Amino acid sequence: MGAAKVAITIEEDLLARIDQLVDQKKFANRSRAIQEAVRDKLERIDRSRLARECAKLSKAAEQRLADEGLGEDLKEWPEF
Repeated sequence: MGAAKVAITIEEDLLARIDQLVDQKKFANRSRAIQEAVRDKLERIDRSRLARECAKLSKAAEQRLADEGLGEDLKEWPEF
């Protein structure tokens, strides 16, 4: 996947913390630190969105959908 160069404005204290992490060799450079932070945040947003959508589901309704038609289908399944 390609990369694009962007310019951002960042608070000085955040930049100082990023620079400390780079100095401690936790990240290769500022770009890598910021890229990983953005990726982590986007993944958390995606996970929380999935959790919100799952919370909307009705367990009983989903079970009915899953069981729908199984009575007839079970007759056709081989015995194990």
